[in-house]
Amino acid sequence: MFNFFKKKYIPRPIFAPLGTDMHCHLVPCVDDGSKCVEESIEAFQTLAAVGFKKVIITPHFQYPRFQNDEDDIRRRYDVLRQQALEQGVDIELGGVAGEYRIDTGFAPRLENPRFLMIGDKYVLVEFSLHQQMMGCDEMIFDMQMKGYEVILAHPERYPYLSVGGHRMEQLKNQGVFFQVNLLSLGGFYGDEAKRRATAMIEGGLVEFLGTDTHNSLYCQALRDLSCNRKVQRIIEKYEFLNHTL
Repeated sequence: MFNFFKKKYIPRPIFAPLGTDMHCHLVPCVDDGSKCVEESIEAFQTLAAVGFKKVIITPHFQYPRFQNDEDDIRRRYDVLRQQALEQGVDIELGGVAGEYRIDTGFAPRLENPRFLMIGDKYVLVEFSLHQQMMGCDEMIFDMQMKGYEVILAHPERYPYLSVGGHRMEQLKNQGVFFQVNLLSLGGFYGDEAKRRATAMIEGGLVEFLGTDTHNSLYCQALRDLSCNRKVQRIIEKYEFLNHTL
């Protein structure tokens, strides 16, 4: 009931300097993201309204919850892309990658890797929000030895990674790129994630920003965030690599 009284903001294109949103869940019905084409179209329209020119979609690959297959994801993405073109969506669909959870199902993937990559170079991985799996470093090293560049999704959301702590320093020294969720900067995931996200960016630890858009709730939060002056100053002050994708 209270949503009727919540102030809504007209979106502003403050994320234009980034160019590309490289983390979102908008292939319908494959994970906990978009549930239909209409929801994906709304998200594309929102991303364009807040300034993005391109979007790379990253469905979950997570064992056993989301046991997606790369070929099936590509086929579903192609259908979505055609539907978006037919509806005249004003944003470039720049490809489909994946967000790969380093879990008990990840090691077998390394034996015959078929990763869906961001920009033919990067693989987006995530840790559990509760605790890091044993052997993460070895698996990341194995990926790097196979020629992949590794991006860690939303490190600000892992409470066991202390900002500036030994573990975070270790990951950076290993050559892992960090991607912070834009909505963390607005407190979408709570005050602690907001504090950590800001500290990581100010500490020069973050190479990429992503929306991690899942559904209509995220879209509204993103539209509201685009009117946040503090977030706008962050986008203007710091250099990120999104525009290279």
